[in-house]
Amino acid sequence: MEEFKVVEIGEMVPAFEEEMLIVLFGEQAPPELRAICVVHDYQASKDDVLQVGTKIRMGGQEYTLTKVGGAANANFAELGHVSIYFRQGENDILPGAVIAEPMIFPKLAPGDTINIMNN
Repeated sequence: MEEFKVVEIGEMVPAFEEEMLIVLFGEQAPPELRAICVVHDYQASKDDVLQVGTKIRMGGQEYTLTKVGGAANANFAELGHVSIYFRQGENDILPGAVIAEPMIFPKLAPGDTINIMNN
């Protein structure tokens, strides 16, 4: 299991509830992106942690990844960056994104823990 903490919630993050999107980014997130990101202290310990079937627990809710973009693992390992969509029906997934269900927008706060679990 991978466990890391939320360091900062950008002021624009709640506005993305309508889009059902959370953007995770490591602590090196550039200033121009911090407003839209959930900044966290993840340190990659292994490659390809994001897989179809991976469970992510955050905001008191457990999610299951149903799609993983081709660049999602590389971006997450290098930058702690991944866009998580909590919605279905998109034929093409962006390379740096994942799709998770259920379609419930997570409520996060600084200091919260995020867990990534693989079987």
